[in-house]
Amino acid sequence: MRPTLVTALSACVDKPQQSKTRHFLSGLSSDELQFIAEYVGSCILDSTHMCCCSREQMAGRIAAFQRGRQDPPTCLADQEHKMILLLEFLCRIGMQQLSSTVF
Repeated sequence: MRPTLVTALSACVDKPQQSKTRHFLSGLSSDELQFIAEYVGSCILDSTHMCCCSREQMAGRIAAFQRGRQDPPTCLADQEHKMILLLEFLCRIGMQQLSSTVF
Protein backbone atom coordinates (compact mmCIF):
# COMPACT_ATOMS: atom_id res chain seq x y z
CA MET A 1 0.00 0.00 0.00
CA ARG A 2 2.89 2.43 0.68
CA PRO A 3 4.03 2.74 -2.96
CA THR A 4 0.45 3.37 -4.08
CA LEU A 5 -0.05 6.14 -1.53
CA VAL A 6 3.30 7.75 -2.38
CA THR A 7 2.43 7.70 -6.09
CA ALA A 8 -1.09 9.03 -5.54
CA LEU A 9 -0.02 11.85 -3.23
CA SER A 10 2.89 12.79 -5.48
CA ALA A 11 0.49 13.04 -8.40
CA CYS A 12 -1.39 15.82 -6.57
CA VAL A 13 1.43 18.31 -7.16
CA ASP A 14 2.93 19.90 -10.24
CA LYS A 15 5.68 18.04 -12.08
CA PRO A 16 8.59 20.21 -10.85
CA GLN A 17 7.79 19.34 -7.23
CA GLN A 18 6.92 15.67 -7.68
CA SER A 19 10.45 14.39 -7.13
CA LYS A 20 10.92 16.30 -3.87
CA THR A 21 7.44 15.34 -2.74
CA ARG A 22 8.04 11.67 -3.53
CA HIS A 23 11.31 11.79 -1.57
CA PHE A 24 9.58 13.33 1.46
CA LEU A 25 6.71 10.85 1.32
CA SER A 26 8.96 7.81 0.87
CA GLY A 27 10.30 8.35 4.40
CA LEU A 28 6.85 8.09 5.99
CA SER A 29 5.10 5.02 7.37
CA SER A 30 1.94 3.58 5.82
CA ASP A 31 -0.09 4.96 8.71
CA GLU A 32 1.33 8.47 8.19
CA LEU A 33 0.74 8.30 4.44
CA GLN A 34 -2.81 7.14 4.99
CA PHE A 35 -3.48 10.08 7.31
CA ILE A 36 -2.22 12.53 4.68
CA ALA A 37 -4.27 10.79 1.96
CA GLU A 38 -7.40 10.92 4.13
CA TYR A 39 -6.97 14.66 4.61
CA VAL A 40 -6.41 15.31 0.90
CA GLY A 41 -9.42 13.09 0.11
CA SER A 42 -11.60 14.95 2.58
CA CYS A 43 -10.62 18.23 0.95
CA ILE A 44 -11.63 16.86 -2.42
CA LEU A 45 -15.02 15.73 -1.11
CA ASP A 46 -15.72 18.82 0.97
CA SER A 47 -15.78 21.84 -1.31
CA THR A 48 -16.08 24.16 1.71
CA HIS A 49 -12.66 22.96 2.94
CA MET A 50 -10.75 25.33 0.73
CA CYS A 51 -7.20 26.55 0.83
CA CYS A 52 -5.87 28.66 3.67
CA CYS A 53 -3.05 31.08 3.13
CA SER A 54 -1.29 30.99 6.48
CA ARG A 55 0.39 28.07 8.17
CA GLU A 56 -1.61 28.85 11.33
CA GLN A 57 -4.92 28.62 9.45
CA MET A 58 -3.88 25.33 7.86
CA ALA A 59 -2.92 23.97 11.28
CA GLY A 60 -6.39 24.86 12.56
CA ARG A 61 -8.05 23.03 9.69
CA ILE A 62 -5.85 19.99 10.25
CA ALA A 63 -6.74 19.96 13.96
CA ALA A 64 -10.44 20.13 13.09
CA PHE A 65 -9.98 17.26 10.63
CA GLN A 66 -8.20 15.20 13.28
CA ARG A 67 -11.00 15.80 15.80
CA GLY A 68 -13.59 14.70 13.26
CA ARG A 69 -11.93 11.40 12.41
CA GLN A 70 -13.56 8.27 13.73
CA ASP A 71 -10.45 6.16 14.17
CA PRO A 72 -9.82 4.39 17.44
CA PRO A 73 -8.21 6.75 19.94
CA THR A 74 -4.43 6.92 19.64
CA CYS A 75 -1.94 8.57 21.89
CA LEU A 76 -1.80 12.34 21.71
CA ALA A 77 1.86 12.32 20.66
CA ASP A 78 1.02 10.12 17.65
CA GLN A 79 -1.85 12.41 16.63
CA GLU A 80 0.34 15.50 16.93
CA HIS A 81 3.13 13.83 14.95
CA LYS A 82 0.76 13.02 12.08
CA MET A 83 -0.64 16.54 12.12
CA ILE A 84 2.88 17.98 11.92
CA LEU A 85 3.74 15.72 8.98
CA LEU A 86 0.55 16.70 7.17
CA LEU A 87 1.20 20.38 7.76
CA GLU A 88 4.76 19.96 6.50
CA PHE A 89 3.50 18.12 3.41
CA LEU A 90 0.98 20.87 2.64
CA CYS A 91 3.52 23.64 3.18
CA ARG A 92 6.17 21.90 1.09
CA ILE A 93 3.88 21.54 -1.90
CA GLY A 94 2.26 24.96 -1.46
CA MET A 95 -1.33 24.78 -0.35
CA GLN A 96 -2.42 27.17 -3.09
CA GLN A 97 -0.89 24.85 -5.65
CA LEU A 98 -2.74 21.86 -4.25
CA SER A 99 -6.00 23.78 -4.17
CA SER A 100 -5.71 24.71 -7.84
CA THR A 101 -5.06 21.15 -8.98
CA VAL A 102 -7.22 19.10 -6.63
CA PHE A 103 -9.91 21.22 -5.01
